[in-house]
Formats: sequence, C-alpha cells, structure tokens
Amino acid sequence: MYIAFMSVSQSMNFNQNFDEHSRWRRGFSTDLQRLSDWLRNHDLLDGAVGDRIEILRQRVKGDKVMVAFVAEFSRGKSELINALFFSGYGRRIMPASAGRTTMCPTELGYDPDQPPSLRLLKIDTRLQNRSLAEWRDLPHEWETELLKVDDAEGLAASMARVAEVVRVSPEEANRLGFWQSDGGTDKPMVGEDGCVEVPKWRHALINIAHPILRQGLVILDTPGLNAIGAEPELTVSLLPQAHSIVFILGADTGVTQSDLRIWREHLSSSGDNPGGRLVVLNKIDTLWDELSTTEEVQSQIRRQQENSASILDVDPARVLAVSAQKGLVAKIHGDAALLEASHLPQLEQVLVDDVIGHRRQLLLNAVSAGMCDLSAQVGTLIQSRTRDLTEQVQELESLRGKNGSVIRHMRSRIEQEQQDFEHSGGRIQAVRSVHLKLLGNLYEALSHAQVGREVSRLTQRLKEPGLKLGVRKTYAQTFEGLRSLFDSASQIAREINTMLSASFVQLNTEFGMSLQMTPPPDLEVYRTQLAEIEQNHVQYLSVGHTFKLAQHDFCERLGRALATRLREVYEAASNELEQWNKAAASQLDGQLRDRRKNFARRVEAVTRIQEAAGGLDERTHELTVQINEYQKLRIELKNMTQVMLEKRNDEETSSTVTAQ
Repeated sequence: MYIAFMSVSQSMNFNQNFDEHSRWRRGFSTDLQRLSDWLRNHDLLDGAVGDRIEILRQRVKGDKVMVAFVAEFSRGKSELINALFFSGYGRRIMPASAGRTTMCPTELGYDPDQPPSLRLLKIDTRLQNRSLAEWRDLPHEWETELLKVDDAEGLAASMARVAEVVRVSPEEANRLGFWQSDGGTDKPMVGEDGCVEVPKWRHALINIAHPILRQGLVILDTPGLNAIGAEPELTVSLLPQAHSIVFILGADTGVTQSDLRIWREHLSSSGDNPGGRLVVLNKIDTLWDELSTTEEVQSQIRRQQENSASILDVDPARVLAVSAQKGLVAKIHGDAALLEASHLPQLEQVLVDDVIGHRRQLLLNAVSAGMCDLSAQVGTLIQSRTRDLTEQVQELESLRGKNGSVIRHMRSRIEQEQQDFEHSGGRIQAVRSVHLKLLGNLYEALSHAQVGREVSRLTQRLKEPGLKLGVRKTYAQTFEGLRSLFDSASQIAREINTMLSASFVQLNTEFGMSLQMTPPPDLEVYRTQLAEIEQNHVQYLSVGHTFKLAQHDFCERLGRALATRLREVYEAASNELEQWNKAAASQLDGQLRDRRKNFARRVEAVTRIQEAAGGLDERTHELTVQINEYQKLRIELKNMTQVMLEKRNDEETSSTVTAQ
C-alpha cells in the first residue's frame, strides 16, 4: 500500500491533477461503453462501428502518459522524482545519495496483470541480436525481484539496485559501448585492477501500484551522457515518445559542456510536442546565502535562468528553478514556507499544463474526430433503413382501393426486383475481388518486408567495418525510400476510394441504397513521425560519434532501434487504413443485408394484404411507427454524442480553470 501524507501545497499538485485526468478518462470510457450498448440494443452496432468504439474506448481507458527525466550525473534528478511523486512514503524511494545513482534507464509504471516487481535486464544483452523492445517480450530473460510496496525501507532498498555497477576490462566495456579505445572522451576511469566500472543492468522496469502510476503515468528515469549515448534505442525511440521531457541542470553550475551535449544531441528535437520540454535548474538552495539578501539570491537565480535559456535556445518561461531536496523535506514535514521557497509547486503546475493538458487535448481531438465519423456512419445506416421503410409505405399506399389483380402484379414486380438484386451479386463480387487485390497491394506497401527492403542498404552500410564515411547520404536515401512507401499507400488508398465511390453510386442508383464513401485516412501524421525518426537518428552522424559508428556492436544496436521504431509507425498506419477499409466493407455488407430483409418484408406485406382486407392499414401503421422510431433514434444519437463531447470539454475547461 502507498502511505499517504497530506500535501501542504495550496494549489492542486501533479498527483491531484493526474487523479482528475484519470477520472476524466474513465468517464469518457464509460460513456463510450454506454453508447456501444445503446447501439447494440437498437440493432445499429455492426462490426466496423463496434471496432471503432472499442478502439476509442481502449485508447481513452488505457492511455499512458510518459514523463522522462534526463540529466547528467549529480544534478539531483532522482531526488526531483522523489519530491514530485513519492513524498507520500515519508522518505526517499529512488536512490539519490551523493555520486552516481541511477545507472540504467528505469521505467516506473503499473501493469495490473503483473505483481509488484523490479525487473532488471543484464548489461551483456547488448551483445545479442535483439532490440530492447524484443527483450520486453522475453520476461524469463530478466532478473525479477518481488517488491513489498507497503514497506518503504524495503522498497527503497530494492530501488537502489538500479545504481549497481560491475567492473569489466576496457575491451569488454568497448564491446558494451562504454569505452572507445581509439578515441573519444567518454571513458570510465581505469582502476588499479585494470578494469573499468559500467552499469550492471541495461534496463529496469518497476511495477508498483502507486496511485498515479495506476492512473497511467509512466516515469522514465535516465542515466547520464555516457550511458545515454551507449543505448540508441533510448534516444531514438523512448525519449521521442515521451509526452514531457524534464531536463535538469545544476543551479550553481548552469549549462556545462556535458549538459549542452546531451541537449543538442538527444533532446533539442525529440518528440512531437516541442512545448513538452522543460528545463529545471535544480539545487537553488546551494545559492541561498545568509550574507546575501533574498532579492540578491533571486536575482542570481533569474540570471542563471536567462543564461540557460539563451544557451539552450528555449523560452525563458520554460526554465524553472527549484530545490528538489528542500521540496521533498517540506512535503514530508508539512512545512508550507519551505515548500514555497523550494518553488516545487510551480514546477508541478507547469507539468500539469504540459503533460495532462496537452495529452487530454490530443485525446479529446482524436475521440471527437472518431465520434464524428462514427455518428455519420450510424446516421447513414438509420437513413438507409428509414428510406426503405418510407418506400414501403408509399408502395403500400399505392395499393389502396386496388383489386386483387393489381396486388398480385405488385407482388410479382417485387419478386422480380428481388431476383434482379440477387443476380447483381456477381457484379458486387467482382468489385470485392478488385478491392481485395488493391488491399493486398496497400498492405504490401506498408509491410514489414517492404520496410525491411528499404532499410537493408542502410543496415548493410552500418555493418561495414571502420569509419562510416558517407553514411549520411545512405540515411537520406533510405528515408526517401521509406517516404515513398507512404506515397504508394496513399495512391492505392485513393484508387480504392475512387473505385468504391463509383460502385456505391451505381448501387445507390439501381437499388436505392445510401452508401457513402469516407475519404481515406491522411498519412501525414506518420510522415511527420518518420521525419522525427530521421532527425533523431541523424544526430548520431555527427563528428562526435565517429568512433561510436566505427563499433560493430553499437551500429547493430542503432539498426535494431531503427527497425523497431519503424515497425511501430508502419503498423499504426496500416491499422488505420485497415479500419477505413473495414468500415466501407461493413457498410456495404450491412446495406446488402438490410436490402434482402427489405425484399422479404415487402413480399410479406403484400401477402398479408391479399389475405386480409385490413392488412394494408395494419402494415402501413407498423411501418409508420418504425419510421418514427428511427427518427427518434437519429435525434437521440445526435444528442448522445453531442452531450458526451460537450461534457468532456466542460470538464477539461473546468479542470484547467481549477488548476490555475
């Protein structure tokens, strides 16, 4: 259990706001489930609509928010994590003693399907031909320690394992990526035993039921420059996907050369949210001086903020000064004055705005777009059924006062239309055949095999021994080829759209259907992600990484990291196109099915009229009632979706105002 302590902050802190965000997500997920049930109860939930709702619901319900903390050693990074998230334990949880602390990238999150545990991946897995993402799927390869989350002392002792090191020969360190025998300055010091110190673990995964981790927060604690540069997958995959990156400097030192190198090579262009990068000047308490006035100290802090902002080329408002250590002490002891002096509440509020505000708006935009498409799709189905019923009413009214011969003729005509419709199945099947062929071409354009072929030349180039002169050109050619895959997929999607649109128009004209083809998904978002991946990889082509690129093992890791990230992007694009195609096919199947039922109902109605004089009025009344019901359903659907989105928008606005 998590030991709760009362916060002394007067404003909503990060934990409280994250709880509010979680309630917002759960409410949205519940509304989507309620909508799904409503559609099912009224026979309006086909496969494509159901899939769309479930995708939206899982996205909202399972949304994860990652905050990455990056710093060189001894900047107080782990202490800041303790102060922001773990003060409720009444002590430090993440190791934050003097000297080096976190030696391997560490992810803290919560998976309800796993017990509270610390999983550690051995450092020598870098020498094997697997990416970090692949190692995640091999739990038996990780060393696992179960955690006692109700024991703060024991939990802190377990967490301390992320700081463990091992001594290896310089040759082994070279193979692991921590030593360059032929150049470079990032070398561990050789001891009297002729060995150097390297991290014992490659990666750590911590699973605990901390309140905010339960709500979907993932904390990424990263090691210093040497360890960051040795793990390409960290900088080309994990960091770019973080929703907020907190870069920590020392308030007394400002931006050092190693700080600047981390920023320029790994952070300045990472991620899809440039506003999500914060710079924190930590340890402002080192500037507190009894011989200086409060105004003089604050002036010195402001100068450091301005200088840091200038060097890193960021908005000065994105540089915050705090004392993590004093903030942690203040929270544990309930010292409001000390907490205010630590400036920690201001950092918490900026994180709330950055992480929660930005993520909630992205979710709201995605779900709003999905709900509009879903509402249109269901609305088309209601329109089609309403028109069928209206045509039946008109058809039956035309029989009023007519003799038996006319009624028999009407029945014969309906049966002939039914036969003509069934005979059109061959033409529809031909359309399906062409559609399936184009779909095959579409999925092939974005397949693992096609992406692999585009990347193979770069992979072979990276495997070549020695210096990789000219590799930048190979990178450019590779990503140009990768972009062409999206161009091909977009072109094929347009062909599918044109073909199905023409077929839908023909079917609408001949059989009175209401088929509507939605435009294909815009793949621009994936092109943007591809550009970000290229930018994050190109950082390794600078002169400063010349010697690293000469190492076979490092290039292997770089290539695997690229392949893993590309697979995620192209799979996401392929899945979106698949949903688009499925919606079109499902719409056609649904209306074909409704049309067949409609023919059966028309024949049945005429038969009843033949058999009983009162059958006409009775059937007309039944159809009119159904038409009115569908009109009510259309209005109810519109109100449900509108109220759902307005409710979440109001909650988002209310939450923002409250936080401010």
